[in-house]
Amino acid sequence: MRILLDEMYPTALVKQLASHDIEAVTAVDLGLAGLSDYDLLEAAAAGGYVLLTENVSDFARIVAERVAGGEHHPGVLIALSSRFSRRPSGIPSIAAAIGATADEELEDQLVYLKDPSR
Repeated sequence: MRILLDEMYPTALVKQLASHDIEAVTAVDLGLAGLSDYDLLEAAAAGGYVLLTENVSDFARIVAERVAGGEHHPGVLIALSSRFSRRPSGIPSIAAAIGATADEELEDQLVYLKDPSR
């Protein structure tokens, strides 16, 4: 699984995901910071990345529009801010939740992450 982290996520999450054998890169590292949500998903799809974000309102709409229009994407993972913290103490939980989806078919899906410790 290859993950593109939306710009709100720290580089520490990239390192934590590596411990789960998941390749990850941040939007900032790829020079994608500041792109519109639509363009970010477009870039993720073009690069073969599943996108991680907490922005459910915009991405739920964009994903639905893409799929309805016949456009495909590798998947979008939603880490709701009410469930996951982006602070250092929350990074292991986000990584574990992503790791729990590693064997799932994510293409064209929008998946809400669940904290495996709960």
